[in-house]
Amino acid sequence: MPDLNTSPGPLPSLAPELQPNPELTPRRIPNLGHALIFLSFTFLLLLLTQGILLSLGKVTVDPHKSALTVQHPKLQLAAMAVTYLISLLAASFFFSEIWRRPFLEGIRWNAPDALTQASKLVPAGLLLGMMSAVASYLIHTSKPPAIDEFFLTPSDAWLITLFGTIVAPVFEEICFRGFLLPAFAIAYDWLSLPRTPEAAFRWQTTTTLSPAALLFSAILSSALFVLIHAQQLGYALPGMLVLFAVSLVLTFVRVRTQSVAASTLVHASYNFFIFLITFLATSGYRHLDRINQ
Repeated sequence: MPDLNTSPGPLPSLAPELQPNPELTPRRIPNLGHALIFLSFTFLLLLLTQGILLSLGKVTVDPHKSALTVQHPKLQLAAMAVTYLISLLAASFFFSEIWRRPFLEGIRWNAPDALTQASKLVPAGLLLGMMSAVASYLIHTSKPPAIDEFFLTPSDAWLITLFGTIVAPVFEEICFRGFLLPAFAIAYDWLSLPRTPEAAFRWQTTTTLSPAALLFSAILSSALFVLIHAQQLGYALPGMLVLFAVSLVLTFVRVRTQSVAASTLVHASYNFFIFLITFLATSGYRHLDRINQ
């Protein structure tokens, strides 16, 4: 039996009879390099859009934070929406070329399967939102989360609702469940792969990810998912733990259905329920002062 504790080296050369046909060999995508390219481009683009707002005098630099702070919620949402849209458009052209297959196929978007299961996925997302709301209600925090800054006026509230139920779920699911989930799992399986000709042949002719790799990737990608939302939650540990559990559920949906569109539908339904609570509590966003009461 091969020793899995040894440091991984290059895969051994395959015998002629084990050489896969390059034209028929499936490719393990997106890998970690692809994910880093996508995330780096998105991050730099976000800095650019924030920098443009800064030059217009609409952004301030908070010395107590590592990021720029947009003074007006509408401008912040606009910067994020532009960043997400351009990032996805650029990724669709770039990765389609290097993957030699459509972008949505590469990230396992698989919309038809999601639509056929919508009658189950939407209620699942609403139930997840309900459970999260109950957990959040039981959690006491000393200050309101930063997301409340987007509910200063009714128009701000409507914009963040539309953004949070349509734009954000699509981008975040493509990022975390489309790119990072397979990327971390592929890296895990590569590092734990026995350095034998048989293992090399199996690696080059299949795209199956091991359960251990998926579990590792689910935990790591969910931790990063929580990290980017931590400021919105006021860095409250209980709230972050709730969101971590939500991310694990979304990952389970993605793996079980083999569809990023399916996890996006659950994510959107989850967010919709969260906004619905605020909508009802403020009489249709007409009494936003009730949020922090």
